Amino acid sequence: MKNSSPLLSVNEALSIMLEAATHAPMTHTAQLPTLLANNRILASSISAPMNVPSIENSQMDGYALNALDAQNSIETNQPLPVSQRIAAGHPGKPLQAGTAARIFTGAPMPHGADCVVMQEQCELIENADGKFIKLNHLPKAGEWVRHIGEDIRRGSVILKAGTRLRAQELGLAASVGLATLPIKRPLKVAIFFTGDELAMPGDPLPPGAIYNSNRFLINSLLENLGCEVHDFGIVPDSLGATRSTLKQAAFENDVVITSGGASVGEEDHIKPAVEAEGKLNMWQISVKPGKPLAFGQVGRAFFVGLPGNPVSSFVTFLLFVRPFLLRLQGVVDVAPKSFQVRADFTWAKADKRNEFLRAKLNADGGLELFPSQGSAVLSSTVWGDGLVDNPAGQTIQPGDMVKFIPFSELI
Repeated sequence: MKNSSPLLSVNEALSIMLEAATHAPMTHTAQLPTLLANNRILASSISAPMNVPSIENSQMDGYALNALDAQNSIETNQPLPVSQRIAAGHPGKPLQAGTAARIFTGAPMPHGADCVVMQEQCELIENADGKFIKLNHLPKAGEWVRHIGEDIRRGSVILKAGTRLRAQELGLAASVGLATLPIKRPLKVAIFFTGDELAMPGDPLPPGAIYNSNRFLINSLLENLGCEVHDFGIVPDSLGATRSTLKQAAFENDVVITSGGASVGEEDHIKPAVEAEGKLNMWQISVKPGKPLAFGQVGRAFFVGLPGNPVSSFVTFLLFVRPFLLRLQGVVDVAPKSFQVRADFTWAKADKRNEFLRAKLNADGGLELFPSQGSAVLSSTVWGDGLVDNPAGQTIQPGDMVKFIPFSELI
């Protein structure tokens, strides 16, 4: 039977999913070693327990001295004696008046010194009386000195709850001495794939069969988001098998994601299975590729039914599932950054649906399209750098500015 309800727009569908996630956030937290927290979600905001830098130190290899001594040395044309050598990690002695200290990047500034002159701006003189420097530059107080708290002030919030921890955030946490971080428990996500035509790589490919690329695609996308993936494999094309797997997967996991079987054919059993075991809140979106996207709930678990075509599955995961899973873990800002980029292509046929076209940046800063935009052409996702978000009913001419979402913002 043909679905007579109007298709939801991309924004309407995403709003439904994000609202559901916002009202059912993950609450389980744990302390995890900072070294193991990559891609995890921060459970509570973090304030700095210390200043960074914690001591004044040199930004350069050179000579630490007092700016007044430097001025006097230049005015009198008298070299400054080098009274000590200070390496990183080794505090020096208080600086003797009228002298300079050889200092290296990151080394603590000696008491009495208020600036650093780069070694390139000095001439080193060695004789029987010792080492001296002639200054070719008059420094100002504070020059090339990293001051206490210049980067981070003690007590300031350095990481907010809901932050997805990347290398940068973990480095920042480590810089203030945090050995562990409070993180959200990883989402438990079950996946299974429907279709009697599916075969696994390594097995013989029967006539009419295809290899199950979506299993590898979705597994990897979920792992990138730090999810704990429970893979139920390939499920036969029958309502009974689909219902049984769906019920088991929902009982043990926070989210169930399926691929295939979400359309309207006689062998598409996802919709009736979800309606029998739970409820379907949303089905079919005005998006291309990816129209047969389903969202609902089975028991305590959320359900997302992705299309079977690999590009449709890939695109709808990036547009809908990724932000949904992040919001479920408490991330507030889940929208990918997009950019206005010049189109170096023609898209002459407008579609009724919001299209997402696989595109690649060229050497001139414009965008080119993959020759085939079919929903089964997975090579386009490897070739491309991202997606052109083309509104319904819109054609594109060379020179038009289009909305471009890089894959780096989506994966």
